[in-house]
Amino acid sequence: MTIWLRYLNGADIDELNIGHAEVIEAVESVVAAHGRGETVFEPRTHLVPDNGGTGHFNILRGHVSTLGERGVSGVKVVGDFVPNYLRGLPSEMAMLTLFDPHTGVPLAILDATLITEVRTGAMTAVGAKHLARPDSAILGHVGARGTAFANVTMLDSLFPLEEIRVTSRRPESREAFAARLREVTTTPVRAVATADEAYDNADILVEASRLEKPEPLLRTAAVKPGAFVVPYGTISAVELDLLDVMDKVVVDDWRESQSGRFGALRAHVDTGRLTEQSLYAQLGEIVSGGKPGRERADERILFWHRGLSILDVALGHLILTRAQAADTGTMLKYR
Repeated sequence: MTIWLRYLNGADIDELNIGHAEVIEAVESVVAAHGRGETVFEPRTHLVPDNGGTGHFNILRGHVSTLGERGVSGVKVVGDFVPNYLRGLPSEMAMLTLFDPHTGVPLAILDATLITEVRTGAMTAVGAKHLARPDSAILGHVGARGTAFANVTMLDSLFPLEEIRVTSRRPESREAFAARLREVTTTPVRAVATADEAYDNADILVEASRLEKPEPLLRTAAVKPGAFVVPYGTISAVELDLLDVMDKVVVDDWRESQSGRFGALRAHVDTGRLTEQSLYAQLGEIVSGGKPGRERADERILFWHRGLSILDVALGHLILTRAQAADTGTMLKYR
């Protein structure tokens, strides 16, 4: 029996013109499925090569029963190499493989670099949709890496923002990021020199930094009543007492929050400051209607998402379905 699979490179995927609204819808749908127990999810594992500390790989595995007629399983490998900008490369590059969960037959291989960027932004947006104040006006964003653009533009599409403040460690990076944002939004965008400036009186605070060692960029004192906070940098950039002022702490998946050696709240989990008992909910419980999200305007709510494999599978399936309809990509003979 001859088996073919579809290979989709970055250009193939770009040509499909899948919009932000479609991405957010797909992510919100699979988050709800996770809340209903309709997914099989395994926490990520890490491969850290002997490369002098320049980066590592994340391996993500997941299955979504609600996709198509048979469900879809998938595995993504994504590199996280901070110094890549010195070589003109993205810091995160990824490949996704999709499989038939009933036979193990491979269905597709996809460049998942864009998937990684937009699914992260969409998860931030879905969390904000349910947990931020609807009238949020000021967004403070630290970090200008690939996922940052999707974070900001998707949040901008959902909220009546009056100002977007962005910063990053390198001045040329934050200025270029601000300029890129101004090309796609009418919301005023301001590049600032420090995280403190970005977060001053902000309604939504996103920490997406690229630190090499822990450093408190998102300070507890910056979180005003009613604020929505999203820290998800690989290395912690928050203070240990941050959770003390939070009315609710929400994660994407508690098992994922406990896994691996990286993550914005790794120290909080390891020291017992964040436990299953102190956690308010997983986002899927809220999106699927099991628990309420924001209940008061003055609630301080934190959402920590590490990135779920099921988001990659859901967006991979969306792209594959669209590519099949358009007959896009390259068919490869598997056997």
